[in-house]
Amino acid sequence: MQFGFVVFRGILGLKTENVQYSGAYASMGVDNSVRLDQFRNNFKVEVIRLSEDEIEFDMIGIDAAIANAFRRILIAELPTMAIEKVLIANNTSVIQDEVLAHRLGLIPIKVDPRLFDYMSEIDEPNEKNTIVFKLHVRCKIGGRRLTVKSDELKWLPNGSEFPLSAEKSTSTSASNSKPKTYTSFRCSQDSLPEFSNDPIAPNHPDIIVAKLGSGQEIELEAHAVKGMGKTHAKWSPVATAWYRMLPEVELLQELKGEMAEKLVKKCPVNVFDIEDLGKKRATVARPRACTLCRECIREEGWDKYVALHRVKDHFIFTIESTGALPPEVLFTEAVKILEDKCERVITELS
Repeated sequence: MQFGFVVFRGILGLKTENVQYSGAYASMGVDNSVRLDQFRNNFKVEVIRLSEDEIEFDMIGIDAAIANAFRRILIAELPTMAIEKVLIANNTSVIQDEVLAHRLGLIPIKVDPRLFDYMSEIDEPNEKNTIVFKLHVRCKIGGRRLTVKSDELKWLPNGSEFPLSAEKSTSTSASNSKPKTYTSFRCSQDSLPEFSNDPIAPNHPDIIVAKLGSGQEIELEAHAVKGMGKTHAKWSPVATAWYRMLPEVELLQELKGEMAEKLVKKCPVNVFDIEDLGKKRATVARPRACTLCRECIREEGWDKYVALHRVKDHFIFTIESTGALPPEVLFTEAVKILEDKCERVITELS
């Protein structure tokens, strides 16, 4: 076995950065844990951009571990409603039953999951834990190919309309009474004040579910229940939730004339600009847009003019909601979940 050695020549420790996260030196007996008063003074949240389905904000004065905790909670621990059970009465399309059920499960449903309860294995489907949709589409014989989209899912506020099979039904009532179905709704969901003016529906009406040829038909019921993304991705309330450290771009020397123009052309995301005050001079106009691709210093010698860093306690956070809840509500709910986790830890330790 041969061992190799690396020999460093010249100045050591040039442009090194200290590890700042809490507890980094615990094994060495050094306490650099977070101080509450320091955290209160430094921590800030600044909303940069907010739309119906997306929010971008800065979290300043925290460790990467806390930022990552929010990301994981958003993806895996915030509940939503998603289709879990599909009762297929007829499917003559080219899509197999299990594939069709999987596609339906991934359709986001626009409803506040906080208004519903989790359903356990022993619970009966009722108006508090289940949402029922019906889909019945048929392509006429000789007609043109029909595209079935998510807007064909019709909400059934009174619950299931499919009667239980004779083997499952235990009802001894008279034959003219209402047959027992797959749900046990005590009242209609549209009579509840939460849904009377805001009917439940898929968040996007134009998601393609299937395509039917001449004479083909799909008839089914889809039952949505409450769940979390760590069980299945269909319950994740975000299309994505991610963060990056704030880039810091520094000009080490003043660049003028042709050098300034060359620097501007190097950057693919237009971080640099030229300030013309008698003489053309390069400036860092949009440091936030920097992706740290290093194109500006890739050419030999340019690292003498430009330095790239990351701000270790400044995170640019982006949340894209699937539509069940607004993105700003998702973040506040994630904060509540993290708070509950901390309280449980304190309770167990006390």
